[in-house]
Amino acid sequence: MHCKHSFIPYSATGYFSKIVEDYLADADALRPFYHYRPTLEGIKQSISSRKSTLTNRTLLVETLTNQYASIPISDQVKDNIQLLLKENVFTITTAHQPNIFTGPLYFIYKIMHVVKLAEELNAEFTGEHFIPVYYMGSEDADLDELGFVNVGGQKLTWQTKQTGAVGRMKVDQPFIQLIHQIEGQIAVLPNGTSLILLFKQCFSLGKTIQQATLELVNNLFAEFGLIVVIPDNAKLKSTFQHVIKKELFEGFSHQIVAATTNELSLHYKVQAAGRAINLFYLKDDKRERIELSADNRYEVQSLQLSFSKEEILTELQEHPERFSPNVILRGAFQETILPNVAFIGGGGELAYWLELKNVFNAINVPYPVLILRNSFVFVERNQHERLMKLGMLDQALFTKTQNFINNMVLEASNNQLSIANELAEFEALYQKMQHLAAAIDPSLVDHVMSLKSNAIKKIQALEKKMLRSEKDKFKVSIDQINQIKSSLFPDNNLQERSDNFSLYYAKYGKAWMSSIYNASKGLQQQFGVIYVA
Repeated sequence: MHCKHSFIPYSATGYFSKIVEDYLADADALRPFYHYRPTLEGIKQSISSRKSTLTNRTLLVETLTNQYASIPISDQVKDNIQLLLKENVFTITTAHQPNIFTGPLYFIYKIMHVVKLAEELNAEFTGEHFIPVYYMGSEDADLDELGFVNVGGQKLTWQTKQTGAVGRMKVDQPFIQLIHQIEGQIAVLPNGTSLILLFKQCFSLGKTIQQATLELVNNLFAEFGLIVVIPDNAKLKSTFQHVIKKELFEGFSHQIVAATTNELSLHYKVQAAGRAINLFYLKDDKRERIELSADNRYEVQSLQLSFSKEEILTELQEHPERFSPNVILRGAFQETILPNVAFIGGGGELAYWLELKNVFNAINVPYPVLILRNSFVFVERNQHERLMKLGMLDQALFTKTQNFINNMVLEASNNQLSIANELAEFEALYQKMQHLAAAIDPSLVDHVMSLKSNAIKKIQALEKKMLRSEKDKFKVSIDQINQIKSSLFPDNNLQERSDNFSLYYAKYGKAWMSSIYNASKGLQQQFGVIYVA
């Protein structure tokens, strides 16, 4: 499998927000909201900050050792876990929920990005070492977002009755049925059977989703030494107890984020407003909000639980695992348990992380370098050949479909379809008529302008009809454009936000993973197009 890569600016794609584009461009308006730039110099500064903060490395390594105890692991993973005991070893981290079967393609892309950045930094820095980490957001309870997968254009949804944190849910018969449905689509492909066997091995009946996801990701990335962290752990959360206590008793994060979002909203659309208490109560199959009542009691209304200040503190000391940070505090927990220097996230993740710098400052947790994850469009050989014939490669691939079709027809047609010159002459004619009318009666000028406006609208409508008629001659090419655009940009969205990896892996096997690895960049922030040659 031979591939070629092209890269274009994110701003040229039309799929990224202003706040992301401004962050990449080092816009002045965003500089107050982060510490370090996504550069080698920024990494150096982040390392310096991290060195001045103690991380409980012994607890982290013990937890990871126990986490991996029941599954086979590569020598690379085993070595990386032990390396975390050393003070000159740091992590490069990305985070994502345990979407079933990994969910959309960017799940793979962002993990491969941490792998590549860690390798590049290991080559650049001689006194430090860097390890790639996937931090699993297993406590997320949004099954509507995590419980489906798109394979071959078909949306497959997990019809389970389970509730609570998705990571704690268990593989049931409806989940097994999903594997059978995927098998029906990919079993005939060269590597389809082996992938289905992997799914069956990882997602066996009764296994938790977080354990199954650990096993699947470990299998896919074992050779790269990737470490998976499952933070739903009492010992890990015990290191965060002081922050949870501060949040319960002071509600500090909401106040800070509210002030930050007020500043950010002067220039950008803000995302994560948060709540008065940014914690959930997590127990068994429930993950519910903790709220402070009017009489200063901590309530979990849906579970009919109520705690006094003393009682909630006792609950925290005895059961730290029952307290689950929401999006506002999740990153702070991640950076507390890991010796992390850089965080790789998508556009939405970076947008809310830019609201959190002062939350980190308030609890003396180092704020990492923020790096936009790699994005790709994966173009298969037959698609590549058609794109070359259509002249639709690289940046042209992101042109709005109708604009591209219009430009193609205008360039290819032997007839004159643009009447821009005629409209200019028309404009001059009405300008002359306006002067003539004004000399007779100034009140006639408005009438002339109205006639001009109506006439121009009718002529422009004629131009559109001429273009539509000419398009009929290019129907085959137009159908090809629409077909390939809909396959590479399903529902006018990026391929990576919709398609699952399984169809590509079933076709190409580990060579597909290698193609993503080879195209991935560490600190080079550009959108990639991968062409199968």
